[in-house]
Amino acid sequence: MSKGSPQEALKVGIDLGTSRSSITASNGERHVVESYVGWPADMVARKVLKREVLVGRDALDNRTMLDLHRPLEEGLIKEGSSRDEAAVRELLRHLLVLAGAAPESRNGGKVRAVVGVPAASLRVNKQSLRKAMSDLVDSLIIVSEPFAVAYGLEALLHSMIIDIGAGTADFCVMRGRLPTEEDQRTLTTAGDWLDEQLETMIRERHPEASFSVHMVRGWKEAASFVGDPPKPLKVTVPVSGRPTEIDITEPMRQACEALLPPVVETMFDLLSRVDPEYQERVRHSVILAGGSALIRGLDKRLEAELGQLGGGKVRRVDDPVFAGSDGGLSIAVEAPDEDWDRLSG
Repeated sequence: MSKGSPQEALKVGIDLGTSRSSITASNGERHVVESYVGWPADMVARKVLKREVLVGRDALDNRTMLDLHRPLEEGLIKEGSSRDEAAVRELLRHLLVLAGAAPESRNGGKVRAVVGVPAASLRVNKQSLRKAMSDLVDSLIIVSEPFAVAYGLEALLHSMIIDIGAGTADFCVMRGRLPTEEDQRTLTTAGDWLDEQLETMIRERHPEASFSVHMVRGWKEAASFVGDPPKPLKVTVPVSGRPTEIDITEPMRQACEALLPPVVETMFDLLSRVDPEYQERVRHSVILAGGSALIRGLDKRLEAELGQLGGGKVRRVDDPVFAGSDGGLSIAVEAPDEDWDRLSG
């Protein structure tokens, strides 16, 4: 077998998310980065940073000196914006570098990549994504994030994936074949929307407090919940420059629970479109993924809502951070050559 043949190619799965993106590679590498890219804002910033572009946490931490971009807003690349399109490419390249799969680090070997994206981006931005990856990998398949999750979990028949990320909540019913558009739904009521609700509610209760949306996002990621709070949730923020403790328990509960009505409505709608003889099976195999899967009690609350339809079972993926990229790697490893030819078009 010759070196660089498809059988020996390095396989990677990438989950390109609005808030975080991850990569899982067949060489054992796994990495996650925040989906932010920034360029120095002026000559002073270039002198301080001594870099042409920053990606991930590095970009977020230095955002005051950067022209900062979060290239996927509401699950979509801002087409026509050269900087956002460049940011997608820089983000994908950075992930490949971390995994040892960038062109300059693979010694002539080939790379086959499966990229999972929000369903809206799969419909609208597929060609932009192909352009961004054009000389970074040798073969590319782009799939929806919930399908990648389903494939990695082998939940391919009579199941529903609910992947609630930052920009979108993506729903997918698996029927033992590749999902069609009719099998999927997308909401923009997701993590970013929750952050906006939470920020507004906290400002209404504590108008004297000073804080940023990045701080709000951190509080949500550390202590979000639905139902009864595990304990009072208090954070310290500046008030007139003085560090002051405020209670955000009730805003956190209200903001998180505001996600429930649209998610439940969409879950019910998709279930109603499943063949009647299979609806009960799907109700008992609902899988919650994405960053918002970590909201405490969300899986149990959705399961309780299924009681209106006769009951069901909702389980949260064990590793929401890597479920999408792990699933992408499974597709990359198992897809036969004819599927690469068919799905890469």
